[in-house]
Amino acid sequence: MTSIALTIAGSDSGGGAGIQADLKAFPALGIYGASVLTAVTGQNTHGVTAIAGLSRACVAAQLAAVFDDLAIISVKIGMLGDPAVIQVVAEALRGSGLPIVSDAVMVVKPDDRLLAAESIDALRTDLLPLATVLTPNLPVAADLLRADPAVDDVAREAQGRALRDLGAEWVLMKSGDAGGSVYTDLLLGPETHRFSAPRKATRNTNGPDCTLSSAIAAGLAQGLSVPQAVARAHNYLQDAIAVGASLQVGSGHGPAHHFHEWWTP
Repeated sequence: MTSIALTIAGSDSGGGAGIQADLKAFPALGIYGASVLTAVTGQNTHGVTAIAGLSRACVAAQLAAVFDDLAIISVKIGMLGDPAVIQVVAEALRGSGLPIVSDAVMVVKPDDRLLAAESIDALRTDLLPLATVLTPNLPVAADLLRADPAVDDVAREAQGRALRDLGAEWVLMKSGDAGGSVYTDLLLGPETHRFSAPRKATRNTNGPDCTLSSAIAAGLAQGLSVPQAVARAHNYLQDAIAVGASLQVGSGHGPAHHFHEWWTP
């Protein structure tokens, strides 16, 4: 049977992030990708210029169509929107038993907020407890905990454990927003794992969070354990960013190269 992963996320018209990044990462790692669209953004390598969320009914219809016909093995959740959409997604997934990777996309850049502030409570109460793996960056973790962003490894670990206390089985605290020549992602669960890599000198850094979380979901669909899926996804993203440094897409922050194993710029 064909392995199928589902992404529930928003669209990036620039193609580097969101549902477009997910549907590139899935097949690059040997998984068929299905999708449920939650919002459309006007977006390019310089930022987000417009957001239009889809209705609860439209999202519910997509979820019903996918689950009625396709044998979904894992789910990745990205950008959602208002509480009604968050609730309908939670209703569709609750009790499914599927591994769920939740990448709570709230902010692309400080002035590019994608998730309305009033939706954070719904995210915390309805979706976070369903997550097999929660993959917040530092600003998102702070928003979920109503705290200041973590400034060091001790604070990052404390925030990750606090997010686990809210219901997530595993929490991957990403540190791409932190400074330094090397960054370390911290995976907290029944045991602790650290994944480090040199920071790449490239402006093509659009969509790494989407790519990493969808790559993790691909691994879970293929039967990898959470630490194994995260380790493979971490390596895949590093290679995609390294090769993607040569891509010339737009004049701002371009994408990683999801298909770096098949062709190079």
